[in-house]
Amino acid sequence: MEKAIAANDQLIHNTEIFVVDNHSTDESIEYLQNKFQRIKFIDNEENTGFAKANNLALSKAIGKYILFLNPDTIIAEDSIATCISFMESKLRAGAVGVRMIDGHGDFLKESKRGFPSPWAAFCKLSGLTAAFSHSRLFASYYLGHLSEHENNPVAILSGAFMVIRKEVLDKTGGFDEQFFMYAEDIDLSYRIQQAGFVNYYIADTTIIHFKGESTKKNLQYVKLFYKAMDQFMRKHINGPSLFLFFMKMAVWFRSRLASVAYLFHRKDKNKKYHQSFLEGDKKNIDQLKPLLPTIGRTIAPNAEESDEIILCEGDRFSFKEIIEQIQQKKQLVSIKIHAANSHSIVGSDYKDRNGESIAID
Repeated sequence: MEKAIAANDQLIHNTEIFVVDNHSTDESIEYLQNKFQRIKFIDNEENTGFAKANNLALSKAIGKYILFLNPDTIIAEDSIATCISFMESKLRAGAVGVRMIDGHGDFLKESKRGFPSPWAAFCKLSGLTAAFSHSRLFASYYLGHLSEHENNPVAILSGAFMVIRKEVLDKTGGFDEQFFMYAEDIDLSYRIQQAGFVNYYIADTTIIHFKGESTKKNLQYVKLFYKAMDQFMRKHINGPSLFLFFMKMAVWFRSRLASVAYLFHRKDKNKKYHQSFLEGDKKNIDQLKPLLPTIGRTIAPNAEESDEIILCEGDRFSFKEIIEQIQQKKQLVSIKIHAANSHSIVGSDYKDRNGESIAID
């Protein structure tokens, strides 16, 4: 691990980091600018959407490799180095995605996807993909027949974590800005293949993606997601107009179901945690303990009597080890993360609902 961290530190010094703020109103960009002097911040005066914001940073980047990274992610110390090493060994690799889990430790199926052909889209929309999740025939949208623990060429990668050669992006262009949010990663993955390169899913490193944090799961989310899929079908899928009409009706029907489901679940509240057990770096634990009562927590005497474990990053736990711990403990209690020298605790128990981000003073 020490060698991996040292290599990662060297890599960081050879990188440029852009943070694009899409007109947030919580003063976070001012807070971050004061703490991270070498990061290049781009402060947009309006929410321009995922694609346009990323393209803005891309237009200023000069590196050999580009990493598009969602803000609601936690990556391991060796994640970037692992991806670059893999791409250096595969000269036709145009882009690489990694194994992603949610805040509860469950694998996120969108880590690896097939091309959303009319058949794949139909199976997903009709529920066949969920019913036969490991079938090559019915689960091709998520490539259910391929193991999440094996490296494989895949058609579609997730824009939450996507490493791409700069020379490839020079040929394909960046994200298509007609997609305000959703499907832009599908579109770019497809264009990378059309340019003659191969996309790879690699399981050699795992990251956390707090899925559901980029946008709240409300009716606006439903509208944006299904609008994006309709745009993608119009752009790339040619076929009998009757079949495309049927697919559009299927998308519309599924969006109505999602809307109804939201109305039933929108009043659900996140669990309230009171008994917290802290594991990890002793210095951070000692600093955190007296602050927990201010956020409604008390200290549990042991993990067995707690309903929440807070993993403290530092000398004992790296982020890579925290990610491993979350997967091991996921059936036991809720897991939260406290990063060294930070003033917050973050975590999420559900991939389709908001998690918790708790500020501590």
